[in-house]
Amino acid sequence: MRVLKGDVSGRRYGSCNRLPERYPAFMCNRFRMTAKQAELAARYGVEPIYPEDATLPPPELFPDRPAWVVRQGSAGLQLDTMAWGFPRKVPGKKIDKATGKPVLLDTKVTNVPNYTSPFWKTAMANPERRCLVPFTSFSEYGPGPAGRRPLFWFDVPSRPIVSFAGVWRPTESGPVFAFLTTEPNPLVAPIHPKAMPVLLDEEDEESWLTCSFDQAVAHPRPFPSQLMSGQQAQDPRAVIGEGEQDSEGDQQADQPSLDL
Repeated sequence: MRVLKGDVSGRRYGSCNRLPERYPAFMCNRFRMTAKQAELAARYGVEPIYPEDATLPPPELFPDRPAWVVRQGSAGLQLDTMAWGFPRKVPGKKIDKATGKPVLLDTKVTNVPNYTSPFWKTAMANPERRCLVPFTSFSEYGPGPAGRRPLFWFDVPSRPIVSFAGVWRPTESGPVFAFLTTEPNPLVAPIHPKAMPVLLDEEDEESWLTCSFDQAVAHPRPFPSQLMSGQQAQDPRAVIGEGEQDSEGDQQADQPSLDL
């Protein structure tokens, strides 16, 4: 198993120094939140959710599945579940014979790369629409042949539960969320040179949920690589609690290539 360690020098690791020119640009849509609900509630100082009919998120998360989210409520922070991905219609390859225009496809946009674009600004500008997305580890695919690329998992060893900087909004089918991305740090860059999620320091979490828009867009920055570790998954298809699946192929199909 290949293990990566954070390094303040910014050194690259092993064969990942040289990446293919046509390296895929999308960020891997897969993360884990394996802590128990009681641990999650204690971490953020919120009340656990124990209704009998609740659909609790699985420990391994993919787009359009429910995940834990912490947001501001009327009485302070509250724990909630939301589906991962903002709905977005994009033109497909099929042409509508009646209109002569491309048929619009329903997609889910899971990452926020352009914080000031009109698509995201409504959520970013409203502190009540910002949220924390708890996770225990996140993944990125490394370079390699399509369908056989190695999967790497990253975490923060000193912090069992970390927060992505997220945004959310209501929809007809329920609330949805996405989280911000930024340039990768020296640990993630050799694996995924395009971007990495925005990980918040614990002291910045309250500010993220309450600050002005100008302050919010200044929050995103690469998390210090010396505080992180990473390792290659033995089997990229293995999903906690679900056996194996073709995760890489499924994610590529769902993730649109949009400059939002």
